[in-house]
Amino acid sequence: MRIDTTIRSTGISGRAAAGKAGSAPAFVPAGMGGAARASAATPAMPMAGLDAILALQTVGDFRESRRRSVKRGASMLDALESIKADLLVGNVSADRLDALVGQLASMRERSEPDLDAVIDDIELRVRVELAKFGRFPPL
Repeated sequence: MRIDTTIRSTGISGRAAAGKAGSAPAFVPAGMGGAARASAATPAMPMAGLDAILALQTVGDFRESRRRSVKRGASMLDALESIKADLLVGNVSADRLDALVGQLASMRERSEPDLDAVIDDIELRVRVELAKFGRFPPL
C-alpha cells in the first residue's frame, strides 16, 4: 500500500560542516573543553500523521483477507464435491458431514448477505443429512 502525503517535515536540520571557518576546533583533548551543548530534538513526523497511520493499521490488508477467503472457498468447494460424489454413490460419510458443519460455522463473515444465505442453505442441507444418521450437532 502506498501512502502519499503533501505535508513535508521541515523541523529536521542537517549537520554543520566540519572545519568551517569560525566553528569550534575540530579536536579538543579530553578534559580541556567544556561539555558540548545538545541541540533541541525535533519530531521526525507531525503528530497528525500518526493518527492516520494507526487508523490504517486497524483496517488490515485487503490482499491478505482476499487470499484467506479464496483459500476457504476452495476448501469448501472440495468438501462439497466429495460429498456430492458420495451422494451419487449412495454412501455419505457422517464424519465428513460433521467436518463440513464445523467448516461452515467458520465461513460466515457477515459482510456479504447473499453469500451468507448460500452458506445457510448448505448448512441446512448438511444438517438434514446428519439427522438421517441420528446426529444433531449443536447450533
